[in-house]
Order: sequence, then structure tokens, then C-alpha cells
Amino acid sequence: MTRVLLLGGTGDALQIARQLAPRDVYSLAGLGKVPDDLPCAVRVGGFGGSEGLQHYIEQEAIGLVIDATHPYAAQISANAVGAARSARVPCWALRRPAWQPQAGDDWRMVDNWNELTAALAPFRRPLFTLGREPLGHLDEIPAHQFWFVRCLDSHAGTPRARILAARGPFTLEGERALFALQGFDALVSKNSGGSATEAKLEVARERGMPVVMLRRPLLPAVDREFASAADLLAALRPSD
Repeated sequence: MTRVLLLGGTGDALQIARQLAPRDVYSLAGLGKVPDDLPCAVRVGGFGGSEGLQHYIEQEAIGLVIDATHPYAAQISANAVGAARSARVPCWALRRPAWQPQAGDDWRMVDNWNELTAALAPFRRPLFTLGREPLGHLDEIPAHQFWFVRCLDSHAGTPRARILAARGPFTLEGERALFALQGFDALVSKNSGGSATEAKLEVARERGMPVVMLRRPLLPAVDREFASAADLLAALRPSD
């Protein structure tokens, strides 16, 4: 039987990992909670780039690499494809569809941090939902702004920034209450896709709030690409 290496860290990846066999490996970067109830082995930490990942694939007799990392984990995705090709094993990827703007949305599309902060210049109380990245810029907050940063990490914040440590999925009712309580005037988001964090976009739409949306990076081609965990699992275990 083919031994699978699943590169994860997302809710979709965890769904796949719960269906793997004991011989398979679920790999995590180690930034979030490490599950301890999976049927497969769990590996935490990096591989040392594409060459290190290739060495691991060959050493551990991996027969299939599955990239189920975050859509913005472009370097990991590139490493996965490069290592799999060098090791001559197939690479599959779970790439959930991006969100699409709807009637009433006010999306301001940006490609990098500089464009993002420029787009935020007119606003005073933005909510960042980019993960850890804004934590490295807390000393750059403009004098007229107070930032709210939602991420997995607990952080003391600063006099002009509050860190909201939280893990999705987030409900529509919960997002409505949060937005009303804190008085955000702009939302900053990655176009992650999926339903776990989509409620924030609906609340922004309801409130007529601008969304500064970071475009997805380009990802390398893989041997097979899937839009959902269910589709990937059906291909992985067709006889089950």
C-alpha cells in the first residue's frame, strides 16, 4: 500500500488526516495545536527546504505527497512539488476555491504589505485577519489608527493595538457581535476560501464595510488538484 505524506495545518487537512492509515504521516509546521487523536503518525517541524523534504520522502518510502496547506503557504507548496518531482512520486493538492465578491461588497485588492497599508490609510479601526504577519508591524501603526489583530497567538498588544487570540470556525452571530462591539471600519483578509472564516465577509457586506483583500499567490502545478477534502479522500481511498 502507498504510504502518504500529508502536509497540513488547515481544517481541511485535519479532515483528511482523520481518514489516513497508521503507516501514513501528517506533517505540521507546529504553529498551532498538535492533534493527539489521529490514526496516522504526526510529524511536527520543517524539513529543511525542498532538498530536505526530498530526503525525507526517499528515506521514509513515501509514495504520495498531498499538499493540504493554506492557500497562502506558497513556499511550502513549491517545496512539496519540487521534492516530489525529484523523488519521482506524485504530488496532489487540495486547493479550495477562492471567495468571489458579491453584490454589495467593497473589496480593495492588494498584492503585498505596502499596498495593503496604503489601502488602509483612510481608516482608523481596521480588523486584521491575516494570521501572525501584522504582529511584526505593530511598531508601524499610523498615529490615527488603532489595530485589531485576530490570530492564533496570544500577545500583549500595544497601546494602539489589541490582539484577539481566536481559532475558527466563526459564526455569523459571533462576527456580528464582535464587529458591533469593536466598531471596526475596515476588514483586512486573505482570500482563503472555505466556510470556516467566511462569516466576516458577510458581516462586512451587511455593514457596507470596505475589505482590503490580499490576492492569492500563484501556486505550482501538481499531478492532481482537488477542490474539497471529500473529493480528495474519494480519490485516495476509492475502494473504501
